[in-house]
Amino acid sequence: MNKSDFYYDLPAELIAQTPLEPRDSSRLLVYDRKTGEVSHKHFYDLVDLLGKDDVLVINNTRVLPVRVTGVKDGTGAKISFLLHKQVSKNVWETLCRPAKRVTVGAKLTFSDDLTGEIIEEGEEGARTIKFTYDGLFENILYRIGEMPLPHYIHKTLKDKDRYQTVYAKTNGSSAAPTAGLHFTDRLINALKQKGVQFAEVLLHVGLGTFLPVKTDNILDHKMHSEFYSVSDSAADMINSARKEGKRIIAVGTTSVRVLESCSDDDGTVRAGSGETSIFIYPPYKFKAVDSLITNFHLPESTLIMLVSAFLGREKTLELYKTAVEEKYRFFSFGDSCFFR
Repeated sequence: MNKSDFYYDLPAELIAQTPLEPRDSSRLLVYDRKTGEVSHKHFYDLVDLLGKDDVLVINNTRVLPVRVTGVKDGTGAKISFLLHKQVSKNVWETLCRPAKRVTVGAKLTFSDDLTGEIIEEGEEGARTIKFTYDGLFENILYRIGEMPLPHYIHKTLKDKDRYQTVYAKTNGSSAAPTAGLHFTDRLINALKQKGVQFAEVLLHVGLGTFLPVKTDNILDHKMHSEFYSVSDSAADMINSARKEGKRIIAVGTTSVRVLESCSDDDGTVRAGSGETSIFIYPPYKFKAVDSLITNFHLPESTLIMLVSAFLGREKTLELYKTAVEEKYRFFSFGDSCFFR
């Protein structure tokens, strides 16, 4: 199967540059897999679409403002870094531009209380950097860093929290689990009042979010790895719900990756943590996910491949064509889908 099999035409004007307010006012394309019915709603309509027999699995990762600019000692050159994975307390794997200006041993100054030294080089701009700082590293990042918005967003984000879910808890992501950006506290409370359960899992979104599939044959694509964790309480909630015949609804592809990485063939979810490099593409038999809430994804990306595994490739492209015709907003700050 080739990556071109997952291509679709998207007018540039449909790529959302700014998020809507309020969050839950975004549009929601609903597709019923049993009846084939397609309907057009808003995200706040989940209150009517969900009930006491549903469990939403959400990713509570928190995005750090990990895009920082350093000045190279000796030359004054400005180098942009995207921190994507923490190796140890003060060592991070990064992507940097322009990479050719920083080799092993290069030293940089990011602020009065943050400096760094390149200790390892990788391919395609990858650099490992060892930081030296005074105080709390995360506090420094929040002061000097920018949110790592995708390359297709050209407008500046004034409020950093807008690229953060309202239920974000654990720092560690280089990108937001964007399906969750549509939830508001008001909507969550309304869903809980209806009896909808929320199971929290964790997956730190990493480097792979920024890397395209470069191989023509998707089987030759090397999938990135990301840290995940599932608590005993979350696993118990999901497993109990499945035994009771309740619907397990993954909020976003990151939640899917967690559930499918830590579940047995019968869908039983195992608590624990580790690294997952699961690559989901057609054909794939889902073990732990019954329904999916997700945004519209880039052509030829691993994410649209995952959706194609869930719905079938032809149906996915058909629904995306419908979304283009209906002028839905696409990608991170865009609208969403509910595949029930």
